Amino acid sequence: MSVTPQKHQIRAVHSASTITVYQAYDPAIGLPAARDGRFPATWKRERMTWIKPSFLWMMYRCGWGAKEGQRTVLAVEIEREGFEWALRNACLSHYDPDVHESRDAWRRELRRAPARVQWDPERDLRLRALPYRSLQLGLSGEASRRYADEWTVGITDVTALAHAVHARVREGDREGAGRLLPEERPYPVADGFLAHLCP
Repeated sequence: MSVTPQKHQIRAVHSASTITVYQAYDPAIGLPAARDGRFPATWKRERMTWIKPSFLWMMYRCGWGAKEGQRTVLAVEIEREGFEWALRNACLSHYDPDVHESRDAWRRELRRAPARVQWDPERDLRLRALPYRSLQLGLSGEASRRYADEWTVGITDVTALAHAVHARVREGDREGAGRLLPEERPYPVADGFLAHLCP
C-alpha cells in the first residue's frame, strides 16, 4: 500500500554527497552542457535559474521536452552541501503570514536572499496535479554562479528518457512508464531545516 508523501517534502535522486535536479534548455545550451559536464560560458550566470528535483514536474514544465526552448532535458548532479546552502539562504517566493512577520519583512528578505522557493503541485505520469507539493528552487546572484561553477558534479542529457517515458504513457503502458522513472526518495533534512520555507 503506497503512503501519500508529506505535503511539503523534498523527493529526489540523491547519494551521500549529491542530489540530482532537472532543467530544460534550448539545444544550443543543453547539448554543450551535457557534452562537457558543465554549463557553457553562454549560460547567463547573472540570471535567475530554477532547478527541480522532480523529474515529472520537469516533464510538466517542458512538455516532455517538446516545448520551444526546452527541448534538451538535463539531469544535473550537484553537491548536497551547495543545495542545502541554497535552501538555508532561500526565501519563499510569495508572502505567507504563517511564515513571515509582515509583508515588508518578507520583501526585505526576498531582496536579500540569493535563492527562492516555490512549492507547486507534484505531477503524476499524466502530468495531473497531485495533493502534495514539489520543490522548485530559484537561484540568483551568488547562488546561480556557485551552482554553475562550484556545485555541479555532472550533467546528463535525459531527453531520450523523457521521450521514452512519454511514449509509454501515450500507449497506455503506465506500468512500463513508471519503471523507467528515476527513483526519487525523500531527501533527509534535520527537523526544522525547512521551517522558513514551509507555509
